[in-house]
Amino acid sequence: MNNRGMLIILSGPSGSGKGTIVRQLLEQRDDTVLSVSVTTRAPRTGEREGVHYYFKTKQEFERLIENGELLEYAEYNGDYYGTPVKPVEKCVREGKNVILEIEVQGAEKVMDKREDIVSIFITAPSLTELERRLRRRGSETDASIEQRLKIARWELTRAFRYDYVVMNDKVHSAVERIQAIISAESMRFARMEDFILEVINNA
Repeated sequence: MNNRGMLIILSGPSGSGKGTIVRQLLEQRDDTVLSVSVTTRAPRTGEREGVHYYFKTKQEFERLIENGELLEYAEYNGDYYGTPVKPVEKCVREGKNVILEIEVQGAEKVMDKREDIVSIFITAPSLTELERRLRRRGSETDASIEQRLKIARWELTRAFRYDYVVMNDKVHSAVERIQAIISAESMRFARMEDFILEVINNA
């Protein structure tokens, strides 16, 4: 069988619950890790360097771009976000599934470069619910929330680029749906071809 791990993109609007879903997936799957992104935005309360993000200045981030050290990068709401290449490739070769929790712009760049990905778009049931979740955070100004909702409307128009769309009405249900996707993807012929050939040759 193909022992390479899968590269899994999870993205969607701010407030769709991506982070919560990812945390539960990682708790349930020993074969799956999260790619730690690089960003120029300021750390939020409780976020740690090298665990949640690698926090860089704009100048440091631009050096990473120049040196070709990012699988993708995008500017979102005035800040840069990117995915370092080497850690992702190392994990995939070792048989680990790697989740890229990235913005839609960055996701599309990865889709344009690579075919060996599974892309999943996470959405809330409605924009009203999305706004409620953003306000519940208590860390956003009204202007910031309006900007995030404007971006969310655009992101929803790009959902057609993804292999799957998962609605996050209840976190445990969304996680179950993604678990089913990962299980199905692991049995695609492209991942099972070597196994089939082995069965034929040993007949």
